[in-house]
Amino acid sequence: MCRWAAYLGEPIFLEDIVSRPAHSLIRQSQGATRCPTPVNADGFGIAWYGERPEPGLYRDVMPAWSDPNLRSLVGQVRSHLFMAHVRASTGTATSRNNCHPFAAGRWSFMHNGQFGGYDAFRRHADVLIPDEFYPHRKGATDSEALFLVALGEGLDSDPQGAMERALGKLGGLAFQRGTAPHVRAACAFSDGQRLYALRYSSDDQAPSLYHRWSASRQGWAVVSEPLETDQADWQEVPPGSFCIFEKDRVQILPFHPERLSAAA
Repeated sequence: MCRWAAYLGEPIFLEDIVSRPAHSLIRQSQGATRCPTPVNADGFGIAWYGERPEPGLYRDVMPAWSDPNLRSLVGQVRSHLFMAHVRASTGTATSRNNCHPFAAGRWSFMHNGQFGGYDAFRRHADVLIPDEFYPHRKGATDSEALFLVALGEGLDSDPQGAMERALGKLGGLAFQRGTAPHVRAACAFSDGQRLYALRYSSDDQAPSLYHRWSASRQGWAVVSEPLETDQADWQEVPPGSFCIFEKDRVQILPFHPERLSAAA
């Protein structure tokens, strides 16, 4: 499975999350500790917000630890809101279009997890993407499909409801046409103002998710794995949760994808 990290708060250099911590995202790409795939070498990506509503995006197929351009970029760019991802493919090709995060308009999105047996229902998943958003379908992953289906379900006006409906629809296909594990998801996404995250699984193996407020930075780190081994104040997000991070507050709500119970 993939590893990712996100930040919301006072502007910091991207390297303060991506490369500098003892267990930074780049280090996790070579030695993850809280997932069954310790090496994430199938590409990486960063989405960050600056002066414009739309995020900047940098993605490549190289392992994160071997790209000097990535280290240069994160050492120079500051942002108040950004997301970074290192990929371990669950079946689709290693290509730039399949690397996270994905972006459409002001929204950015990344995912760790899978919809079991996705190849068996990929065409059916694409049918769920409205025509308005299908031009954004550049890759072949279940993650990008989930993002675009959620946009069609009203992500702009109802982020939690849109994700519950979208994940429920794709999860329903996994139950009907795919294989176990049907749904595993730890997602982060943003409209450039708030940072959202969710943790869910149709079994008891939800991908890991943690958050931490830094008083010194005045910001939130939301991550697959804690970034420092000597910090004891990382909080694990319970499975079946939807998180809304805004300024110095976090709201954690129950997350219940629609239609999944009927499909099961």
